[in-house]
Amino acid sequence: MNDVSLQFPPILIYAVPVFLLTLILEWEIARRRLPGRHMNIKDTAASLAMGSGNLATDLMFGFISLSLLMAAWPYRLFDLGISLPVMILALTAQDFVYYWKHRASHRIRWFWAAHVVHHSSQHYNLTTALRQPWISHFTGYAVLSIPLVLLGFHPLLIGFAASLNLLYQYWIHTELISKMPRWFEAVFNTPSHHRVHHAVHPKYLDANYAGIFIIWDKIFGSFVPEDSSLPMDYGVVSPIGTYNPVKIAFAEWAAVFKDMLSRRYKAGLWVRLKYAAAPPGYSHDGSRQTSEDIKRAYMAAHPKRIGEPGLPAKLLD
Repeated sequence: MNDVSLQFPPILIYAVPVFLLTLILEWEIARRRLPGRHMNIKDTAASLAMGSGNLATDLMFGFISLSLLMAAWPYRLFDLGISLPVMILALTAQDFVYYWKHRASHRIRWFWAAHVVHHSSQHYNLTTALRQPWISHFTGYAVLSIPLVLLGFHPLLIGFAASLNLLYQYWIHTELISKMPRWFEAVFNTPSHHRVHHAVHPKYLDANYAGIFIIWDKIFGSFVPEDSSLPMDYGVVSPIGTYNPVKIAFAEWAAVFKDMLSRRYKAGLWVRLKYAAAPPGYSHDGSRQTSEDIKRAYMAAHPKRIGEPGLPAKLLD
């Protein structure tokens, strides 16, 4: 296959006018239908800045991730070429890999340091979808897509499928849509499912990692349905407390390296590396809480909820 002949449109750039139009429309509708929960102008500005920075850094540094995948291309087992069936298969396969990459982003702090940007807003609207990290290409995140390359999906096709995945996820960042038809909710990721993912209630932590197909969460045990009896508060467990885009982009990275290099405690190399490799909230002395710790504390205080989705009894073992 001639790599030069492959041409895929930059759909996320082409979609910018649609993003802006729908943002304005959502703002006006939310202002009337969701009093007290509609957009905050400073938060919106921060999200737009993060989205613009993400597009810019993708253009500048996207070659890093692409180079990693292209380095694996000569070792592929197959060459599936480019056709409509292959593109559909690539979109499905990429979504499966996205599920695991997304799950890793919540379970490995090194990846979380980039992904936390997307969760940093305490609002949930279409601008939240645009709140994306600036330096994902420096995390090595793309390595997790190498299996797709080895199976014969061209790296440029994988990148195009990833763009389609992100484009799909744009519309699910809203509180204006309550539920989709039951059949749709059963198969696809929806606003209801994704609100759970962005919420900070203990029951909702580390749930609903899906990109397009919610079936992955149902298969691998991470699905939690939206519970109308619980408050929907969004963001992260410890709010970042700033609208400064630079701080939003780099605050967690600074915290990771501060923990790893701290002179406040005596610890070996492995313990220090765990501040990057272990789940967010890890501490060598137990002074912080991981999501499991938060869930256990909640279940201890609310024993009647033990066993509900997101609050498995096995966490108490």
